[in-house]
Amino acid sequence: MSGTATRRTEPHGARATARWLLRPMLRCGLAGALFVALTSVHAQTTAVERGKAKFEHTCAPCHAAGPGDDGRAMLPGTDALRIKYKGELPALIEQRTDLNADAIKTFVRRGTWSMPPFRKTEVTDEDLADIAAYIADSAKRAAAAPRRR
Repeated sequence: MSGTATRRTEPHGARATARWLLRPMLRCGLAGALFVALTSVHAQTTAVERGKAKFEHTCAPCHAAGPGDDGRAMLPGTDALRIKYKGELPALIEQRTDLNADAIKTFVRRGTWSMPPFRKTEVTDEDLADIAAYIADSAKRAAAAPRRR
């Protein structure tokens, strides 16, 4: 052998062809992963937004903050929970961290105390899942907010 270094022989362009084939696959894979991540974030945000709209339409007339139409300091559902829990749990549902989707579904489907049950034709299971997502998000925000004294 002379003073020149010997090269490993491989077919001309095989490595370049492999790179050419892999780059679009990697781009698609990264784009797909990004799409899935953004879609799941968007879907969760959408569930919270849908839940908020359904809560405001269906639940808030009894369970929101603020005075009732009858002149009482609270709406009837909020006041009933205030009486029931005597300060051990928040009267406002949107501040409750103990309500998961199953608990909400049970209360809504069966009713409780002064609350009537709601049929699936009135509030669907999907609505309940969205409401649960909204309540969880709302409670998390309420817990993180600075408390007034």
